[in-house]
Amino acid sequence: MYKKQLTWQKILCFAALAACGILFLYSLGLSTDLFDGLFYALPEEHKLATSKVNVPGAEIFYNIQPFNRQLLNNSIILLLIGCLLFITNTHSRRRYYISNAISTFGFAAGGVVISLWGHQQVSAFKQQFLQIDFAAYQKYATRRRKTYIDSTFWFDAHYLVFALLLLVCAALVFNFFWKLHLMKAEKQLIAAGKEGMKA
Repeated sequence: MYKKQLTWQKILCFAALAACGILFLYSLGLSTDLFDGLFYALPEEHKLATSKVNVPGAEIFYNIQPFNRQLLNNSIILLLIGCLLFITNTHSRRRYYISNAISTFGFAAGGVVISLWGHQQVSAFKQQFLQIDFAAYQKYATRRRKTYIDSTFWFDAHYLVFALLLLVCAALVFNFFWKLHLMKAEKQLIAAGKEGMKA
């Protein structure tokens, strides 16, 4: 049983890094369609309040940028926390100590917070995206031979990205308690063996 658990803890630690990588890539791609499809319809950001917006609702491109930057930064921070799983040997240690608890629950807490915060933000921006005047947008894009994009793919993809992150967080926590159970069982077997030798 210990061998099986050791294999799974290694897989889960690498899965944690993979989930961080996916989150990082998602943060890079989130506003790609908005840039390709809407940037040309907007004046420069510092002129947004005084200049004409050619497509009503296109301002979402500027509105989403602070969140997008924060999501990118958070993915990097979570990746660094994920590296603690390897620095503390959580991926290979036969017995867990306080450092393993800190790295495991630190990553899980960070992943849950980012997922809940990110879901709330992306859902709100999706609603804002759907308020765009798509008729005016299509007409403007066609007239100027620019890209027209009405897909919500990048907004919808967050369900998969954050669900995967939450799944990895839950699995890491489960693995931690599984390890504690095996450690306790091993300790009891050793104690029983010593008692048997005394008898």
